[in-house]
Amino acid sequence: MTAVRRAVPVFLAALLLWGTAGQAEAVGYRYWSFWERDGGRWTYATQGPSTARPADGDVQGFRFAVSEDSADATRPRGTADFGTICAGTPAAEGKKRVALVVDFGTTTDAPSGETPPARRTACARVSPDATTAEALAAVAKPLRYDTNALLCAISGYPAKGCGEQVSTQKDETEKAGKGDKGERGEKGEKAAGKPKASDHGPSLGLLAGAGLVVLLGAAALWQARRRA
Repeated sequence: MTAVRRAVPVFLAALLLWGTAGQAEAVGYRYWSFWERDGGRWTYATQGPSTARPADGDVQGFRFAVSEDSADATRPRGTADFGTICAGTPAAEGKKRVALVVDFGTTTDAPSGETPPARRTACARVSPDATTAEALAAVAKPLRYDTNALLCAISGYPAKGCGEQVSTQKDETEKAGKGDKGERGEKGEKAAGKPKASDHGPSLGLLAGAGLVVLLGAAALWQARRRA
């Protein structure tokens, strides 16, 4: 019986460790992500706005949100059409026009004490060799950068902070829509409101962990009885 008593704490410790591991929070970053319009969808830009050089007629966007990485980043909302955005900005010789979508995000992702401005679009008419950063500066000042040239604020938002790390626990619906009624992360309104089956039941990893704990406990009890 002494061996059995010794096995019980081992089993309970394993159970506690498993339960604690399943409660870890995800870590994200609050920042401005940079996007390019490719046909009818947004794609995450492969370079920064200070080096990207859009062509005349391009549509580019920025979205402020909390994201874990580029794969998790939230796209700008609304439709983005060059003809509509630049309709009031006529072409000029020796200049190019770049349509910009600036989405300040939702209150869910806003820093404490700040309210995001309304989403806006603008048509920047700049020199042919201008970068996206220069086009943005032409229509959405003031911009704020950190010492590593990371874009921290557009039109003064947010007032402080830059790519800070935050804890986040978001389900699939929040990732897709973030509470907005625009493009909802290119998945559409119906898909955004339809959580995956894993959101309502234990994940495979959770079940595997439970099975491991049960096996460990059973093995410990078997060993204890054998020694007794």
